[in-house]
Amino acid sequence: MRALERICHLVIMAAIVWTTGFTGPANAAERERVDAFLEVTGFGVALESIRLSADSAPEMLGIDADAFGSEWSRLVREVFDTDVMLQMGSDILTQTLSDDALEHAAGFYASDLGQRLVAAENASHMNDDSVAKAEDGSAILEGLQRVNPDRVALLQQLNAASDVEDSSIRAIQEVQIRFLMAAAGAGVIRLQMEEPDLREVLRSQEAEMRASIQQNTLETSAYTYQAFSDEEVLAYAQALEHPKMQEVYALMNAVQYEIMANRFEAVAARLAGMQPSQDL
Repeated sequence: MRALERICHLVIMAAIVWTTGFTGPANAAERERVDAFLEVTGFGVALESIRLSADSAPEMLGIDADAFGSEWSRLVREVFDTDVMLQMGSDILTQTLSDDALEHAAGFYASDLGQRLVAAENASHMNDDSVAKAEDGSAILEGLQRVNPDRVALLQQLNAASDVEDSSIRAIQEVQIRFLMAAAGAGVIRLQMEEPDLREVLRSQEAEMRASIQQNTLETSAYTYQAFSDEEVLAYAQALEHPKMQEVYALMNAVQYEIMANRFEAVAARLAGMQPSQDL
């Protein structure tokens, strides 16, 4: 099964598990193992970065975020509460992540290289100056393309192993669709198109989106892993290419995007009491 098809299947599975309930109570030991894994991989920091992405929510609806004033900040803090999102992730992963895959991935991320990689990724996720980070990443990549093209190839291999491109496109499309539909259902906006038409519009933009994501992720990787040697980047790429790590990444990506879409839908419902309706 292609990576994108696997991600789509897992997103649907995660949504079903979350919205319909579980078949039985999770074993306490299993939950502890999953929670420990989420901590060692810095999953909470990745979820915290979802809160930062909430700044784009009003723009997606054609609304000026400044119009909300302090109410917007309060809404984001409540809806994108990291503890709530971590609980959602833990609930789903406890039911879906296999023991073998969990042990394999935990072993890598508990290693010295794994912990250094997590620290670097966490720092990159939480860098508040996104403009400066983008500029630095662009400059680093430009320099590598001139003097060390092999390093660029390694970064491309790393990004391909983590399925950044396809999973990001899937996430952007699904989050936007679900957010817009939820906002329309709450009366925040009046959509001029039906859902199939919205999906078609997004599909028509996919080539441009893919090119942008390829460039942005390459620049981000150049920035994030600048302190790591070529050998370490290669070791990371090869670790991510392992079938068990692929299983873990596919599922964690699916869970992260389901949480993102779920929280954006919650924002849409809450916006109904904060903003008058308008055409989109």
